[in-house]
Amino acid sequence: QVQLVESGGGLVQPGGSLRLSCAASGSIFGIYSIGWSRQAPGKQRELVAVITGGGSPSYADSVKGRFSISRDNTKKTVYLQMNSLKPEDTAVYYCNAAQGHRSIVTMPPTYWGQGTQVTVSS
Repeated sequence: QVQLVESGGGLVQPGGSLRLSCAASGSIFGIYSIGWSRQAPGKQRELVAVITGGGSPSYADSVKGRFSISRDNTKKTVYLQMNSLKPEDTAVYYCNAAQGHRSIVTMPPTYWGQGTQVTVSS
């Protein structure tokens, strides 16, 4: 089993950048694919990026070209670099983990962190 803790959220102006971190503990980190999802008030949770244990990324169309997911297996941490942020990116961002080689299409909703708030506003 794996435990996840997100950090790095905050308030940013439109067009700005933020980097979120997802720190893991409790298991062999390299066997897990890690995903980043977001949930805005009144909306369903949306999976936006996934990275495999070997570092292969995949993205939702809504963030492709603006967000970048990466990982450092020695630090057991996955990052979500968010650039050119828009007000519609405002949400609570969550990371989650699943064993095996997963993508934006196949990532299951298992092992969630507690979330970090991102607010994009002027």
